[in-house]
Amino acid sequence: MKNHNLFAALRAAFPQDLDSVAVETDNGLAYSWRDLERGTAMLANLLKSLQLPEGARVAVQVEKSVEAMMLYLATLRAGYVFLPLNTAYQSAEIEYFIGNAEPAVVVCSGKNFGWVSKIAFKAGTQNVFTLDEDRTGSLLDRAAHCSDKHEVVQRQPDDLAAILYTSGTTGRSKGAMLSHGNMLSNALVLKDYWGWQAGDVLIHALPIFHVHGLFVAIHGALINGSKMIWLSRFDPKLVVRKLPEATVFMGVPTLYVRLLAEPGLTREACRNMRLFVAGSAPLLIETFTEWQNRTGHTILERYGMSETAMLTSNPYAGDERRGGTVGFPLPGVSLRVRDEGGQVLPAGEIGGIEVQGPNVFQGYWRMPEKTKEEFTADGFFKTGDVGKIDERGYVVIVGRSKDLIISGGYNVYPAEIEAYINDLPGVAESAVVGVPHPDFGEVGVAIVVARPGSILDTEQILAELKARLANFKIPKRCFSISDLPRNTMGKVQKNILREQHKALFT
Repeated sequence: MKNHNLFAALRAAFPQDLDSVAVETDNGLAYSWRDLERGTAMLANLLKSLQLPEGARVAVQVEKSVEAMMLYLATLRAGYVFLPLNTAYQSAEIEYFIGNAEPAVVVCSGKNFGWVSKIAFKAGTQNVFTLDEDRTGSLLDRAAHCSDKHEVVQRQPDDLAAILYTSGTTGRSKGAMLSHGNMLSNALVLKDYWGWQAGDVLIHALPIFHVHGLFVAIHGALINGSKMIWLSRFDPKLVVRKLPEATVFMGVPTLYVRLLAEPGLTREACRNMRLFVAGSAPLLIETFTEWQNRTGHTILERYGMSETAMLTSNPYAGDERRGGTVGFPLPGVSLRVRDEGGQVLPAGEIGGIEVQGPNVFQGYWRMPEKTKEEFTADGFFKTGDVGKIDERGYVVIVGRSKDLIISGGYNVYPAEIEAYINDLPGVAESAVVGVPHPDFGEVGVAIVVARPGSILDTEQILAELKARLANFKIPKRCFSISDLPRNTMGKVQKNILREQHKALFT
């Protein structure tokens, strides 16, 4: 009987020479494929020895390390459910996640053991371990006594493999349930679509509590038997130094902006690179163009979500990669744009993006009503993103439906206005948010960040917009600040901006 455990597929792709280097770290360590095989076996055996119930959740909030990656792989291998938690979460958030997911095992950093274990034990978790980035902690101490031989547990495609809590900008975070089949189908499609080849080397500079770093990057390298250059945190100087040894880099837009600030980023430094991928937040067209000019490479932008892994991608070969778009639906993914009345919209018209495919999640953990609400009668998932498909089939994301501003009965899409503002001289970037207004119900407020050395005249910005856009789209006020608030994946936290300005007109 075929084993559909995602780990079985990743393990089958390991190269024949298990003693070759699989992961090279930024502190001089080298892990072989055999180390990954043995380390995941020992950790899987430790989990097995705890006699956990079927479908047990393993919640993990630790700093990035190769051992943390091995713990993820071991959880899959042992047939349990992995629950990664952002390292920035504080006690109230951790209390919610542990209470909601009821994990049988919690693994945290040694420095947080005091307060995390208290929350976990109170919620009924039996096992709390520590794991630190310097390869210490009770998890590894215990695993050291376990056998390094382990038979991968049998799993079906629909069996749960991971729960990813969405960032929860509106209300409580929801746990997206991803199966072994969801993640394997996506890994195999991307391997083919992005032209992974023998000899590829990935620079892994992303956090591993999120789809981008944990699934897209790690699965991409492992399913291709490719070496990873593993950075515990993003360091632009180190990335530039390592580029000649690599062929693939994945980053969020902020990382590309910071790399462009490095004088060492040249065509020569990128001579062996094959692919630069960007996602998790919108990439400014200016970053896209400047990267092309500096490196001779065109960034490939793609689009995905916690609930679906990757959905669309600009082409790897053939058609052009177009800035400001996220490319075409991936093979096997159906994508459509519908209006509020449920009509499928023609090319160029803006509406809600809905998707269907083998990568789409099974629903929200313990939220059957919410799950039902988020799927259409014919089985499409409502992404909550607003966008359009242009005349050539490229998908363009205009924003989140929750960011949509309805002003005096008209729909206003912040991304459209931001694109105009970002084109103005002296503007580095902008965010437009909706706030309550007594006459119009809601109006836009623009928040802008100046380029180094520039001073912005906010009234002039509004005057410029009036010459280019319909009056109902013009923000009522404009403010200049030094930096936009962002989450760890580089997404602008518009909820914070809305909160800051909500009383402007009321």
